[in-house]
Amino acid sequence: MITIDAGSLDFEQLGDQLRRLAGEEIVIERCLGQRYIGSGLKNTNIEIYGTPGNALGAYLGEGSRIVVHGNAQDATGDTMSGGSIVVHGSAGDAAGYGMRGGTMLVRDSAGYRAGIHMKQYGQAYPALVIGGSAGNFLGEYLAGGVILVLGLDRPAGVAPVGRFCGTGMHGGKIFLRGDAIPPELPPQVAMQPAAPEELEAEILPLVREYAEAFGVPPAHLTDRPFLRLMPNSRNPYHNMYVNN
Repeated sequence: MITIDAGSLDFEQLGDQLRRLAGEEIVIERCLGQRYIGSGLKNTNIEIYGTPGNALGAYLGEGSRIVVHGNAQDATGDTMSGGSIVVHGSAGDAAGYGMRGGTMLVRDSAGYRAGIHMKQYGQAYPALVIGGSAGNFLGEYLAGGVILVLGLDRPAGVAPVGRFCGTGMHGGKIFLRGDAIPPELPPQVAMQPAAPEELEAEILPLVREYAEAFGVPPAHLTDRPFLRLMPNSRNPYHNMYVNN
């Protein structure tokens, strides 16, 4: 285990150290908003104490794991292709922007445009789990993968997402805990209760992963039904991107 005191380092100095230590177990202390931490690294584990800056884990590769003991800023996991990011707090705007693979778990809430442009190819299937609520435009232009929002900070009957959820989505799935209809849901987005097979195969594995990461009883996360949001088959965006 190698410890880096980041209190006096700028983002370039910290990034240089991390690249030299790729493949190691690393702890970063006194993190003060440095950007691009873990960018492009593979097979590297990083624990962060403090607040990392924008684009944490951008282009993160297979075998890497980043754990943040605090909040994360904007564009966490930008275009990550593998590995995992665990945030013991909230994430800013555009969390999971363009994710191509891997898993991101956010204990609390996320800002606007989380999961924008997520996509999948072959066996690469990205997953974003948000324990609290998400801001407007969740899953905008979603092309693949899965987003799960648990809404643990919302009472029953209140949607765990903001307005325009799934705008322009043409692939993938969004699962929302509870049965409240999201506000101003675009007409191109189809909504229905999650099927039992989806609960078993897609939702529960992510619920268990979230529960294990943050020490939450799994039963507390499944005490409400789940809604599924997908592109409407008549969606003009869907027809632009999918061969029927």
